[in-house]
Amino acid sequence: MSSRELLEKIRNLSQEEKRNIAYDELVKMIEQLSSDEIIELSNIIGYPVFTRLCMGVLKHRFVLLQDGAAAIIENENGQILLQSRADRDKWGVPGGCQELGERFQDTIIREVKEETNLDVREEDLELIDIVSGPSRRNDYPNGDVVINNTAFYRIRNYSGELKWNEESKKMQFFDLDNLPKNQHDPDLIEIYKQYLASRLMR
Repeated sequence: MSSRELLEKIRNLSQEEKRNIAYDELVKMIEQLSSDEIIELSNIIGYPVFTRLCMGVLKHRFVLLQDGAAAIIENENGQILLQSRADRDKWGVPGGCQELGERFQDTIIREVKEETNLDVREEDLELIDIVSGPSRRNDYPNGDVVINNTAFYRIRNYSGELKWNEESKKMQFFDLDNLPKNQHDPDLIEIYKQYLASRLMR
């Protein structure tokens, strides 16, 4: 099987099948790929999943440093969009992991499209902050622990019809003074509130 055929085979797997590629099988794949093709394979599988697959038996024991982007999406009433995540009973902001070779701007535009079906232009991205540190730790139900470095944006201009994929149970716009208590990203929400307050003081 050529490297191109191999990559197409992996591309056609379900997310669950990609997550369950055996370590020995992955080693054989990587041995026949160029560095550019390995980057492509990583982006097909998803960088965090790909990284953990490469760790073999240590995949759920190794704490992963993970770069990504997240966004506060505001509607015309000043409400913010939150997603009820499918993997836990918590509400969070849209966002996700950076792919290899991807700019943060491209990450958030892609993630917003994948998770909400909304279209965003780069000129409509308003950088709030680069958020890192202990508040960005996430412990997942499968045992994975990650420390995130997050490019955090505000988006007020967008187009398209709001829809969500399998990563979310529901999406809803909330007033800032009536947010759900079970939040996935309380640190980002607080940073957003401080950002709004600082702009009002100017």
